[in-house]
Amino acid sequence: KKWKQLSRLQRSVILFLFAFLAVCGVISYTSMGEPWKSLTNKSLDDQRTEPEIPGLKLANPAVLPAPQKVDANLGDYPELSPQKLPKPPHVRHGPSNLQIKPPRRDVKLKTRHGTSRVVEEPVQADKEEKTEKSVISWRGAVIEPDQSTEPPSSKIKEPEKPSSVEDVDQKEPVPINERQMAVIEAFRHAWKGYKDFAWGHDELKPLSKSYSEWFGLGLTLIDALDTMWILGLKEEFEEARKWVANDLVFDKNVDVNLFESTIRILGGLLSTYHLSGDSLFLEKAKEIGNRLMPAFKTPSKIPYSDVNIGRGTAHPPRWTSDSTVAEVTSIQLEFRELSRLTGDEKFQKAVDEVMKHVHTLSGKNDGLVPMFINTNSGQFTHLGVYTLGARADSYYEYLLKQWIQGGKKENELLEDYMRAIEGVKKHLLKRSQPKKLTFVGELAHGHFSAKMDHLVCFLPGTLALGAHNGLTADHMKLAEALIETCYQMYAQVETGLSPEIVHFNLHAQKGHKDVEIKPADRHNLLRPETVESLFYMYRFTGDKKYQDWGWEILQNFNKYTRVPTGGYTSINNVQNPSNPEPRDKMESFFLGETLKYMFLLFSDDIDLINLDKYVFNTEAHPLPIWAPA
Repeated sequence: KKWKQLSRLQRSVILFLFAFLAVCGVISYTSMGEPWKSLTNKSLDDQRTEPEIPGLKLANPAVLPAPQKVDANLGDYPELSPQKLPKPPHVRHGPSNLQIKPPRRDVKLKTRHGTSRVVEEPVQADKEEKTEKSVISWRGAVIEPDQSTEPPSSKIKEPEKPSSVEDVDQKEPVPINERQMAVIEAFRHAWKGYKDFAWGHDELKPLSKSYSEWFGLGLTLIDALDTMWILGLKEEFEEARKWVANDLVFDKNVDVNLFESTIRILGGLLSTYHLSGDSLFLEKAKEIGNRLMPAFKTPSKIPYSDVNIGRGTAHPPRWTSDSTVAEVTSIQLEFRELSRLTGDEKFQKAVDEVMKHVHTLSGKNDGLVPMFINTNSGQFTHLGVYTLGARADSYYEYLLKQWIQGGKKENELLEDYMRAIEGVKKHLLKRSQPKKLTFVGELAHGHFSAKMDHLVCFLPGTLALGAHNGLTADHMKLAEALIETCYQMYAQVETGLSPEIVHFNLHAQKGHKDVEIKPADRHNLLRPETVESLFYMYRFTGDKKYQDWGWEILQNFNKYTRVPTGGYTSINNVQNPSNPEPRDKMESFFLGETLKYMFLLFSDDIDLINLDKYVFNTEAHPLPIWAPA
């Protein structure tokens, strides 16, 4: 009845509205129904839009904004082809944070701070600039450079207050296992010696129950700060923090080595700031960073080796105007991060100039660099000698790690790294007899030497890290071969501890092992490099043998280097189990590196210093990987 009472116009309007609504419903169903169905049938990770690039293993997302835009310089390589890549949609995986959530502790152990805090990004990056990026293809590696961001403001900005970890991290902690407990016990024993006999000094002399000074800046304490945090040693950490707050003074008339103070002090303070969120450590990092800057005031911008942090002057060693290549090219991670945190670009600018200069130098041999560089001319010196051991080692390590730290955009770093690894394969790789161990020797004026420093055992871990970040798979194969060699440098020795240097037999001889040790080389300094690489290998492969090898090494450290009254000591003779000839010195890196990597090696928690979020400096201090804003 009511319908009939309506006028023709009113009925037409109602019919039109019903028709319009029906059409809208059909459109909504056809456009939204199928995608919704597909989303519900796919995992969250499968929902990403990924570029189709053959051979590319996409890098995991980084976690912090990068401080500056770096232009992609493709050079003259035909492999480098421009390609516009689709930007993947944002998929939320949960809140990002820099806090290391402590594993659940046994009742005998102290728990970490109840008021743990995370670090929030203190420097807000400018607007992201939409640019086309290029794909790097280099001998099997195909890498997608991430989006770049604007450089930091030259004005120093104070970091925001970190928020409580309980607000963002709901992950169930992983229990501590027996091997990790053994590392904690070893650390506490070493710390007892330091606290009782060397508190606030650089290094412990455990046999004489005294100390030695290098810079007079509490090197062992600062080197061990982030190790205590990672191991969950709250009481020890708080005690050390009080010393940093009240007694760490940089305004003193003392010469320090630029490289050593950067990787140990600046790196240790920055890392501890990120893990704890305590601004005290950032303030101290800023101070030491500023006091080290006079080292860069040279004619060539290649820094001097030594700085007087009280007077603000710098100079080369008394006997030469050269610096070592490893030292001037292994301070970049720390100074770059200091610029990102403070907004003051002078730190990054100084160290980036060094890398750009070294990139252009002649005197390289298929990417391999000499050991010395002159601070006046800026040129390599002592040409023709190439090694991955002392004075050159961490140059190669920091090429890869800077590229990772900066979001994989700085192509020159990647090119130099890839060239260098090819140079290693071409000139330095040989196989020993009788076990055919792959090792890295040295080249001097065209003559090969089968000498390998224990320091070279950083290389398997670095190669594995590169492979994890999308580089060619044969880097991982080489890493597997080299870590076997580094383990044999321990296993073929009477004490089960590696000497500082070994020589490999290239020809089979009856009664001879692969490894030969000269009397001058048979000392052990409690070095971390093999344990470091074991950690990377286990983290990326899950092969338990790497944990077992590390456990053997820890047991032998306890057997031959442990001092009953506290601390561990370097030894002079790894070939004499009955008298290894203790040297009465515990290097700071034993607490800063060796025991830290041991603890991480024995952990099955990949989020305990997640290698997609952090990159370790060459003193084992984890610094965050930058991400696009």
